[in-house]
Amino acid sequence: MIETWLIYLLMGGVAGVLAGLLGIGGGLVVVPMLVFVFPGQGVDGSIQMQMALGTSMATIMFTAISSLKAHHARGAVRWDVVRRIAPGIVLGTFLGAMLVSRMPTSWLKGIFVIFLYYVSLQMLLNKKPKPNRTLPGPAGMFGVGCGIGGMSSLVGIGGGTLSVPFMTWCNLPFHTVIGTSAAIGLPIAVAGTAGYITGGWGHGLLPPLSLGFVYLPAFLGIVAASVLTAPLGAKLAHSLPVDRLKRVFAFLLMIVATRMLMGIL
Repeated sequence: MIETWLIYLLMGGVAGVLAGLLGIGGGLVVVPMLVFVFPGQGVDGSIQMQMALGTSMATIMFTAISSLKAHHARGAVRWDVVRRIAPGIVLGTFLGAMLVSRMPTSWLKGIFVIFLYYVSLQMLLNKKPKPNRTLPGPAGMFGVGCGIGGMSSLVGIGGGTLSVPFMTWCNLPFHTVIGTSAAIGLPIAVAGTAGYITGGWGHGLLPPLSLGFVYLPAFLGIVAASVLTAPLGAKLAHSLPVDRLKRVFAFLLMIVATRMLMGIL
């Protein structure tokens, strides 16, 4: 049991640094690690992916708060962008989480593996959208928010891998993009957590100490470490070569995706 808690703390530490450093919620690391750990915790195979996604989304609430506070202190959050995109984010994320609650675990694992390969290739190639326009109007921001929220709930992330390219495309400065992405992660996490709790409520195969599809021991361990390391990641984002770090992280994601793919096959 002590080893399991140490694993959860390690997950949280890594997730917190990534949230602050790269503007992502840490789910890209937390979800696959939970999938690997859950069989030893007695989590039924038919709901392992839902439990991993729901637990990851719940931890992002606290990681996002810690990260956005650090970025806000540096003046790197565009709160007007957060307010405009939040309604679509909330609706898309909640509905996406409810949908995921009813999907087979094997499908979810396949979708997550494809997403990991996509993100890792994007980071390796360092392809950034050409900044050639401004932010869209209210309807456009609502639609973009729904899309980012829905996809985020599907793969248990804070939305940074989608919101960062979008805001870069809309000509926002990179450090502002990272800080604003961290802030956008909060409504994603809140709505997604609500959806996963609601979607899993009363499920007959839930392990003890679960709140819907949120596994509380993992949630507490990850949060305890992530809230401490997210400010460190935000500080490093303003001093380290983020592009180089992204490439290293991309290789790790490809290894994780391949390992999960082998498990599916």
